[in-house]
Amino acid sequence: MLHFQQNKVNKESLELLKKMSGIFPSQCIRERTAFKPTQEVSQLPLFQKDNAKMAMQEILQEIFNIFSKNLTQSTWDGISIVRFQNRLYQQIQQLEACLKAQMEKDLTNPESEDLQHTSWRVKQYFQGIDAFLKEKQYSLCAWEIIRVEIPRCFVLTDKLNRSLSN
Repeated sequence: MLHFQQNKVNKESLELLKKMSGIFPSQCIRERTAFKPTQEVSQLPLFQKDNAKMAMQEILQEIFNIFSKNLTQSTWDGISIVRFQNRLYQQIQQLEACLKAQMEKDLTNPESEDLQHTSWRVKQYFQGIDAFLKEKQYSLCAWEIIRVEIPRCFVLTDKLNRSLSN
């Protein structure tokens, strides 16, 4: 059930990201090369099945945190932004409930070394996004560049989600 729900909400979130702004502004194309993430999100390690839910929750929480920042300079559709944030929040809550149930059922160690390393790398990736937004003073172009980057994170959560169903 979790697999189906996460897949559906991921697709909805991607659609809302597109609806927020529409076409990437041509004046931002030159600035696109200014965004140099500390690592490609696709290079984050794929996780053991036991940790996939935790990794998904961490990635979604970080996306939520980014999109809860200073959006005042964006010209995005406010309704789409709120819906996007709500979808993320719902996903995070579902994963947290699932993780809590899993922890109670089996005595998995959530603080494993692999998970700590993965968590650190996820946080480092999103700190790079946050630093870029701050450096560009949350400009329209900076937000547009991040809006184009975030779908890569959803691709990774889809991979994690598929690993849960296998």
